[in-house]
Parts: sequence; C-alpha cells; structure tokens
Amino acid sequence: MAATAVRYLRSVGAPTTATATSVPSPRPAHRPAPRPALRAVRDDERAPLDPAEFRSVLGHFASGVTIITAPGDDGPAGFACQSFASLSLDPPLVTFMVARTSTTWPRISRAGVFCVNILGAGQGELCRGFAVSGADKFAGVAYTAAPATGSPRLADVPAWIDCTIQAVHTGGDHLIVVGRVEALATDPSAAAAGPLLFHRGAFGRLAPSR
Repeated sequence: MAATAVRYLRSVGAPTTATATSVPSPRPAHRPAPRPALRAVRDDERAPLDPAEFRSVLGHFASGVTIITAPGDDGPAGFACQSFASLSLDPPLVTFMVARTSTTWPRISRAGVFCVNILGAGQGELCRGFAVSGADKFAGVAYTAAPATGSPRLADVPAWIDCTIQAVHTGGDHLIVVGRVEALATDPSAAAAGPLLFHRGAFGRLAPSR
C-alpha cells in the first residue's frame, strides 16, 4: 500500500519526502491578547487641584531629611531627599522617591547602589548644599565608603543605611525606588542632638521632652 502511494505521488509531481520548507511551523500554544491603547488624561478628567494648594496642604506633614548618595566613575553623586521611608522588615527594604527630571538619579541608577544618610538637627546647611543642582555637592564634605556598596557615608550623620537597588516603579512625575538593606548603623553621639525635620517649607527640630 505504501509503495502504491509513493508511485502515485511521483506521477502527479508531489514530493515524497519532507523538506525544510514543507514542514509547517508550530503554532504558539498561547498568544497574549493585544495591549489596550493608552491615552492621556483629558483636561475635563483632571481633579480640580491647584498645585500650590497641593504643596501647601501636604507640607503640613513633617518628615525627616536624608541625603541619598552613590559612588560613580566620574565622582560620587548625591541629592537631598525628604521622601524616604522604611518599607519591609523581611526582607529588609527601604524606599525613596525621586523626580523623573532629576539629573542625579541617572548616576545613582547606573551605580545600582545607594546610601541613605539620615541628617541630624544641626545639618541644615549640609542638606541645602545637596539640594542645589549643578554644583560640586561634595566639595568640603567629609565622607567614607559604606561597607557593603562603597557609597559615600557622610561624616557625623546620626544614622546611615547602605543599600542595593532592588526595584524602580513609576509614580506619576516621580520614581519609587526600592532598596534592599545590606548594612546599617547609628552614631549615638550624632543622634543625641535629635533629627533634622522639614515642615511647611522650613527646617525644624524636635522640642526637648519635659
């Protein structure tokens, strides 16, 4: 029967052996659905919020102040950061937010690591130096390398947290950076003065307890 079939195929000019071009390509087991088209928010869909009022109201939330630093081939990078928080105990994670327009963030991102330097009550001028753009922020600033990542650990800060970047998420006009803690410590003598606080656009400090 097989020989008869082969003679018939040869008589009609059909191939009797499979070739690379005659083997159909396998169909994928699953084809993902196409992504929905994205669109911008229309003006009539925006919440009626005045940016100045937004900042004013949120400014009533007092926070600590930090300086985020990282090493780099072209010198260390750093910026003042108010939006820092602990995130997880197991695994040990922290987070901070940075504007997507930041010129310092790309350097920290390339390093893949960072150190959170938590500032004390007397370090307002240090914070102001790291809040400016385009200047040599580390001029005259004493620091050593953090033990796990080599990021700048600023001198005389009450506490520092040495991290590797674990994830980065988008959050509107900011990025949400998640870091895994590799090392951390406090300096009791520096911490005795209390934390540097930021409230309603100005630095402050905790009042001594009575």
